[in-house]
Amino acid sequence: MSRLSLGLAVAAGTTPSGWARTLRLVESADRLGLHSVWLPEHHFHPNATPSPLITLTAFAARTKQVRLATTSLLLPVQHPLHVAAQVALLDQLSGGRVLLGLGRGFRPPLFRVFGVAAKTKRDRFDEALDTMLAAWTGTAFEQGGQYYGAGAVHLGLRPAQQPHPPLVVAAFGPKGLAQAARRGLPYLASPLEGLPVLTENYAFWREHCDAEPDPRAPQVPVMRTAFIAEDDSAAARVRAALEGEQRIVPTGRPNKALARAAEGPLEDRVLVGTRRQVEDQIGDYREQLGLDLLVVRTEVPGASEAEREASLEALAELLL
Repeated sequence: MSRLSLGLAVAAGTTPSGWARTLRLVESADRLGLHSVWLPEHHFHPNATPSPLITLTAFAARTKQVRLATTSLLLPVQHPLHVAAQVALLDQLSGGRVLLGLGRGFRPPLFRVFGVAAKTKRDRFDEALDTMLAAWTGTAFEQGGQYYGAGAVHLGLRPAQQPHPPLVVAAFGPKGLAQAARRGLPYLASPLEGLPVLTENYAFWREHCDAEPDPRAPQVPVMRTAFIAEDDSAAARVRAALEGEQRIVPTGRPNKALARAAEGPLEDRVLVGTRRQVEDQIGDYREQLGLDLLVVRTEVPGASEAEREASLEALAELLL
């Protein structure tokens, strides 16, 4: 079984003091020797991160070795040449530490505001990624697609990692999983999906995988809310707070794939307990999925800041 790495999912700050706290957390991840820190791309709601690549540039300036990752850079609502240039620049500035997680988006307001027809998001994703891959070669290429055609182009900037940073794809349903599998791109599992759903999804991905995955990328990356508690009472307190935490669901018509992902009891989606209990839970993921990168959200409700810091250090001691 492959070695297990530990990544950290961080949330956006909403105030200068909030961002200062996030930066301290990222510095701790670097100091503890974590594999990566991860940011999503979100728009039009509290705690949104509209430009994760800019934020990761700030992280790069504060760290030396931790990889800088996006969970879901939303390709359908951006111009691929702009994204390709930003990624290449971040990769150069950070000394080749970018790990790019890609996504399509699912919230209707996202597509409405950006003037993109939601039904075109998968085709736009494929065309945008093809354009980015061509741009990163450092040679002139013809950009003549349906959505982003612009004739002959030369990006003029290449990533430090060649031919490009490692790629993974965030997905919920079978269409997204199949799209990732056709390209041999690893599937990044969200914190909403329970272990039974993940078992089905990874089996589906493997069945439909048509290309050899990039060995530089994590092959089975999974995001989980995780907390190592000092004792059973602290673990129960955090579980109760998580039960009361509002689930992240789209407004308007329910998304079937997202609703399915969030099915099942809380214990199927979180890693909470004493050190021994969490170690056993992680062992289940290793055995059933072949997990090789665990990306944890440690900023849990029901715990003090000191308890959260202690939990992250305990996770690092357990896995690194």
